[in-house]
Amino acid sequence: MSEKEIRQHYDGKEVKPTFFIIRNDSVELFCATAGSDTLPPLLLIHGAPGAWYSGMGILDDSDLQKKFHIIAVDRPGYHYSKFKGKRKALTSIEKQAIVIHEAMRLNRSRRPGVLYGTSYGAPIAVEMAIRYPKEFDHLVMVGGAIDPDHEKFWWFHKYARGPIVRLFLPRFINTATDEKFSHIEELNKLLPHWKVISLPVTVMQGSNDNIVPIANFEFAKQQLKDKQAEFIMIPGAGHLIRRSHPQAIKEVLMQIGSQARSAGTVNSSAK
Repeated sequence: MSEKEIRQHYDGKEVKPTFFIIRNDSVELFCATAGSDTLPPLLLIHGAPGAWYSGMGILDDSDLQKKFHIIAVDRPGYHYSKFKGKRKALTSIEKQAIVIHEAMRLNRSRRPGVLYGTSYGAPIAVEMAIRYPKEFDHLVMVGGAIDPDHEKFWWFHKYARGPIVRLFLPRFINTATDEKFSHIEELNKLLPHWKVISLPVTVMQGSNDNIVPIANFEFAKQQLKDKQAEFIMIPGAGHLIRRSHPQAIKEVLMQIGSQARSAGTVNSSAK
């Protein structure tokens, strides 16, 4: 979305997101938030390409705003977020998780939150669940690109990395391309660590997803077979469930919010 389209979307709306840029020596992380920062955090991690506004439907939902402090990030390399001063791809899933974790500084609840990752954002959410288990009490993956053996490529990808071609493509496309060609290696690095996931997981995918093969859904079942996990296949849905079936996603998040722990603190190095 352009800045004009974002302004038009929120023109006349009573509730608008609050925007922050979190800075440290290496990172400028752009975040959009909604809901009180004393509520449990709901951290939205978008796919490739994407930006904070990929989670606009969740950010704008008044019911979810009463349950969560909703935080949507621009991943490094997209929109306004930078790593080491550059808006270039950060292809490491581990480093992305560390960078995006900085967004938790915005929340003051000291209560465990929910990780929500879509598409390429899903394995980053998995890495965060593994790395920061005390800070989250649920992981939601929607159309997650998580199986290293079923990373889908298209005919145009073989041209997309050419230096001349890249000159004529938008930055977000080049960032997504760089992530695409690193993704299998990064998912293989993540593979041995699935076994340490300790929090409940919800996995959602559309039966007609032609972007992320259904094999990823079966991969999740295999990796989480001994875990507390729910698997939701939405008949007829494609990859963009957030657009085609927003109510299904809302119902999952509302249920998680109702079941959230009512007490407890988070031992977080970011607080």
